[in-house]
Amino acid sequence: MTTAAFVPYPDRYVPDQPPEVAAAAFHEVMRRRRSVRMFSDRPVSRETIEWLVRSAHSAPSGANKQPWRFVCVQDPFIKGRIREAAEAEEREFYARRANEEWLRDLAPLGTDETKEFLTIAPWLVVVFQLTHTDDGGQVYYLKESVGLACGLFLAAAQHAGLATLTHTPSPMAFLGDILGRPKHERPFLLIPVGYPADDCLVPAKALLRRPLDEVMVVV
Repeated sequence: MTTAAFVPYPDRYVPDQPPEVAAAAFHEVMRRRRSVRMFSDRPVSRETIEWLVRSAHSAPSGANKQPWRFVCVQDPFIKGRIREAAEAEEREFYARRANEEWLRDLAPLGTDETKEFLTIAPWLVVVFQLTHTDDGGQVYYLKESVGLACGLFLAAAQHAGLATLTHTPSPMAFLGDILGRPKHERPFLLIPVGYPADDCLVPAKALLRRPLDEVMVVV
């Protein structure tokens, strides 16, 4: 017998447009999103970052455990330490860890071990996944839950007119060490957040999307 408690849902969002129009309007914003590596140092307010995290925090999660932590870094010294450690891992990646196919796939994106954006972007948001709750409880569907929260964060940033990048230096344990996080928090994603540089360029390949009929199946 269930012990769940239920309450009314009075504040559900109802757009003032038909759903297909509202969905198309959202797509019009999101289709312009790009992974940016050329950031401006133009400031972004803490209030803005707080709203982005609130949006991410609205994500669904396994058993509503909300197994995420968003560590938002603006201190230049800490950003410098993160860049130094990330570039050390990236040098290993490009020199030894990545196989030939991986390097070939990265070549059109123009990436390398230099990560200037880590010190130029006004904010670095480091997302941690919690392997258990702060009081020791279980969590469920961990990666799925944190991934959903990260997706909402990226969408909120795009909606706010900001640029982001999903950066995954591997391994990322150094982030927990630098930021002094407890052992049950494991780095999941590093997201620089800010405005694109005035002369920002993105890889031509980033403009290419597979057609809808290759990614959507209706049965």
